[in-house]
Amino acid sequence: MAILGLVLLSASLGSCGSDKSKLPPPPPPPTSGPLKTTNNTGYRTPALHGPVPRNPDMNLRADYTKGAGISFSRIPMADKYIAITFDDGPHPKNTPRLLNMLRARNIKATFYMVGSNVDLYPQVVRRVVAEGHEIGNHSYSHRLFSKMSDSEIRQELSRTRDAVQRAAGVQPLTLRPPFGGMLTRQREWVNAEFGYPIILWSIDPLDWKRPGPSVVCSRIVSATTPGSIILAHDLHGQTVDAMPATLDGLLQRGFKFVTVSQLLAMRGEMATARVTVKAPVH
Repeated sequence: MAILGLVLLSASLGSCGSDKSKLPPPPPPPTSGPLKTTNNTGYRTPALHGPVPRNPDMNLRADYTKGAGISFSRIPMADKYIAITFDDGPHPKNTPRLLNMLRARNIKATFYMVGSNVDLYPQVVRRVVAEGHEIGNHSYSHRLFSKMSDSEIRQELSRTRDAVQRAAGVQPLTLRPPFGGMLTRQREWVNAEFGYPIILWSIDPLDWKRPGPSVVCSRIVSATTPGSIILAHDLHGQTVDAMPATLDGLLQRGFKFVTVSQLLAMRGEMATARVTVKAPVH
């Protein structure tokens, strides 16, 4: 009987291994060209387990003083206020995911939007505004300003301003030039004509290179100091994937998130305080 059982088992195993019809087809042979991957449309942000850190409720001014400056990469200050900014959107899937993360933490961010994407996804722009975030101008077609004529730049900024106005009934408050590339002369006339402060950044995690969510998180959290302006891109899924740990890490270190305009207004208040301080009377 033992021999018979062994024979039957061997036959059974042999039949499982020999049924070629149930096996998946072999992969195609590798090609010499670059590998192409598609977006993982099935990815979903992991559900939150337990409470997340919460940005405090703050009633802060956003009406920064005109003429207080033209170009900024950070706002020096002692208090731990920071601004996180997201470029190149809106994106139809990544931006809504990001908005969910920000809302769960009571964080208001600044979105530097490309006008052509605003025209494609106006419903996302409306949600950004409805949830209290700020919109900045990031040009219409994301071209390098330093290689463009004044009339071309004027058209880029006007088209984006008008697209945001059509989509959400507001106008951009500040400008971030694509790639940060803008001549000093261009900054001066744009600031005079449009009233835009030119906003660069003090922290760049190079997320556009897609180094992975943990790397993006580590680079931002380790480099942030009071007054930092953080650059990120909601165009990239990896960047949005990095945000829960990034935002929580900064909140746990005591940083408070504000919009770029609120950060600029704080600068104006500090400058006014310095001017109005009187010498003690002896």
